[in-house]
Amino acid sequence: MLRIPQDCLEQTLGHLQAVLPLEGVGLWVGKRGQVRQVWPLENVHPMPQKRYQADPQALTMLLLRIEREGLELVAIYHSHPVGPARPSETDRSQAFWRVPYVIFDMQTGEVRAYRLPEGDEVVIQLEGSTRNTGFKKIVI
Repeated sequence: MLRIPQDCLEQTLGHLQAVLPLEGVGLWVGKRGQVRQVWPLENVHPMPQKRYQADPQALTMLLLRIEREGLELVAIYHSHPVGPARPSETDRSQAFWRVPYVIFDMQTGEVRAYRLPEGDEVVIQLEGSTRNTGFKKIVI
């Protein structure tokens, strides 16, 4: 299960909306499934409207910072500007980290998380909100 405060979700959405029509990518950082910080990354993929690739140097620096600060990589998020909040074949084939991958459908507002490459859905619990919690999807 992923637990995310309302302000971290809003920060993530702000990042993803700012980079439209490109796919956005970033890290959710915290401890034991609890998101405490949102760390946006630059998408350096040659076709950023349809794919994402985090800047390798920035990603390496952030992973070292996570370790140094005694935090954990809780999840990797990215957006689908015109696609569903489900993993594409590319998402599955390039899932190298053993953390949930959170996908935002920027057209419908749906948010879902998955363990990849298997495709098992992960529950996202929104905290600090009057909305219901314990969703497998959150509509933004």
